[in-house]
Amino acid sequence: MHQRLAPRRYALRHSLFMFYLDLDEIGLLAQVLRLFSRNRWNLYSFHDADHLPERGVAGAALRTRLVQYLAAQGMPLPPEARIRLLTLPRIAGYVFNPISVYFCFGHAEGAPLCAVAEVGNTFGEHKLYLLPSPTAADGSLFTLRVPKHYYVSPFSSLTLQFDFHLRAPGETLHLRIDDFDGEHRVLRSGLRGRRRALGDARLAWYGLKYPLLTLKVIGLIHWHALKLWLRGVPWYRKTDSPHLQREVLRPHGTLAALQAAPEQPVVPQ
Repeated sequence: MHQRLAPRRYALRHSLFMFYLDLDEIGLLAQVLRLFSRNRWNLYSFHDADHLPERGVAGAALRTRLVQYLAAQGMPLPPEARIRLLTLPRIAGYVFNPISVYFCFGHAEGAPLCAVAEVGNTFGEHKLYLLPSPTAADGSLFTLRVPKHYYVSPFSSLTLQFDFHLRAPGETLHLRIDDFDGEHRVLRSGLRGRRRALGDARLAWYGLKYPLLTLKVIGLIHWHALKLWLRGVPWYRKTDSPHLQREVLRPHGTLAALQAAPEQPVVPQ
């Protein structure tokens, strides 16, 4: 669900599925499932390099890189910690993830310790948002309102704030990420779903029910962007505010060049 509230109202809703994977079990899943592989092509595949780019040791497994990131943020995980990732896989070799979420648990049956939202954009960039502790009494809900400082949509200012409400998945999924301009909510977005067992039969069925889903996601993003543009919704160029695009991983070439360029002196007239 995606509902834009200002400056013009616009709403959309689409169905999809996501994987919820224990990072310690991905290799085993790839051994027992015919339609799923790790770091090689299949109808569905998971590639460590698709996540946390330029973090930690080059070529290291995703778990290792995330543990290094959390340690650098002052949140070292115990050796027995389990990390579960909500994400889209590569489908027929292609992946695009608007958001992936890591939920970190003290041990296999423990309550979640922290969450990390990894937000992607259509320029191939990533940004991490750490939600360091649960806020609900049951220990499963993580909330955070933080300056976005990241170019996600050409129709959203970089001065907005992300408002995260991320609940660790159980039998159901409830995620919400809204945009705020000061105290005014200008966009609502959310994911809801139910857990289903992962097996070859279900993967084959989802291949028919949601054909080439990741390509469909990127296609719909551009389709709805065109409709917003035709409706006259104001838009922002990515190159206009490089100083508001901070801690971006795998920065797009234009952003990297702008951030590296020295400030030009002002010449008195």
